[in-house]
Amino acid sequence: MSKSEITQEDLVKEFFVRNPNRAIKHPEVVDWLTAEYLKRTGKVFRDPDRAIRKLSQQGFLIKDGKGIYRYDPLAALHRELEDFTEEQKEIIKKRDGYRCVQCGKGIAEGLEIHVDHIKAKELGGRATIENGQTLCAPHNFMKKISNQTESGKKMFIRLYELAKTEGNADLLAFTAAILEVFEKYDVNGHIEWKR
Repeated sequence: MSKSEITQEDLVKEFFVRNPNRAIKHPEVVDWLTAEYLKRTGKVFRDPDRAIRKLSQQGFLIKDGKGIYRYDPLAALHRELEDFTEEQKEIIKKRDGYRCVQCGKGIAEGLEIHVDHIKAKELGGRATIENGQTLCAPHNFMKKISNQTESGKKMFIRLYELAKTEGNADLLAFTAAILEVFEKYDVNGHIEWKR
């Protein structure tokens, strides 16, 4: 691949591979990526944040803290994604009553039931009975588009906005407390909550 043909993802990987085992703050990475991509391609790197997050979610990078990422060559090399065995799938389906844990519907309602990793395998989730759940095909698809914590945070942001509009102090305090927990543990920081 010539330098002018480098992809944004390849450039992010190149930066971290050149800086192994170093916890690097986000601004340093973004500054280098935007300047280097412009120099090599003559184009603007549109969303370096998303490219970095994606590699973290895929397990290529380790997130050491809010906006701090590290590349560990050994961790990236030995990272394996685990799938459930057919025996595990059957145990999980039976435990969950052959129904979706989100909506309660199942085969009787004409829905296909999937066995899903609660903590995604791309984020290091193991193929264990405890990390398995049953989802109907529509809810499994929705989770893949927007994972459970993202869906939850978006829902609480909507409730927070509704509570402000209605002047509901109790609901406002409740949703704010939950959203503060998201912030405290840096969960889904890319989804902005405006107080």
